[in-house]
Amino acid sequence: MTFSDLTQVAIQAALEAGELLSEGFGTTFQISLKDEKHNLVTEYDIASEKLIIDRIKSHFPSHQFLAEERGAEGEIKKETLWIIDPLDGTVNFAHGIPLFSVSIAVAQGKEILSGVVYNPMNGELFVAEKGQGAQLNGHKISVTKNPLFEKALFATGFPYNVHENPLNCIDRFGKMVGKGLPIRRLGVASLDLAYVAAGRFDAFWEVSLEPWDMAAGKLLIEEAGGKVSHYDGSAHSIYGYLPLLATNGLLHDEMVALLKEDLS
Repeated sequence: MTFSDLTQVAIQAALEAGELLSEGFGTTFQISLKDEKHNLVTEYDIASEKLIIDRIKSHFPSHQFLAEERGAEGEIKKETLWIIDPLDGTVNFAHGIPLFSVSIAVAQGKEILSGVVYNPMNGELFVAEKGQGAQLNGHKISVTKNPLFEKALFATGFPYNVHENPLNCIDRFGKMVGKGLPIRRLGVASLDLAYVAAGRFDAFWEVSLEPWDMAAGKLLIEEAGGKVSHYDGSAHSIYGYLPLLATNGLLHDEMVALLKEDLS
């Protein structure tokens, strides 16, 4: 498959950033706190983001950027927008846990054109292009065909500000655990979504995700045959700090019924 110029540049930038992160992993580096208690940032988040944006600008100098560390560059318009998480899983990275990723998406308005998620520690490169399917290291991937809730493997995540409204997370998590269902928590939302696309997880949910957490993964899942929505089943926007449900499609209605239920 021949990828578009946008996708090829996204792949190149992700691979180069991944090499930088691999070199830094396990070394001594500066760790700072952002606005939330466990919302860490390292010098490698910043260096990776600069590398990615510089690489993209060398090809597309007029494009816009929405990146985790620097935010948006001016008002977001309908032109081509790059949505970047230069180090998803910073807490894992900072604590020597070899599970993190680089996530890069390209959007025009509400439409995601390309999505790349790269795990530099095991060399897994997930790539999706609108209308062209999803791949892992050059091989086509698809979501699971499992229609049975009791045979599914689930994943979830908790936002940094979970302490502000813990019932939004914990009650729903408790309901799933109470059903005796297996649940994983990687701490890397982009990989959670990529794993749904690759058929490793049947479903993933999280109460609040930023655009850079999920834009690339959303396209991966949709191109792999899955479904992404708000908790209530309505269309999910990549803009905002919103709940997200991603499934193989076959389990979606059952997950919506559980997640949208009034837990007050």
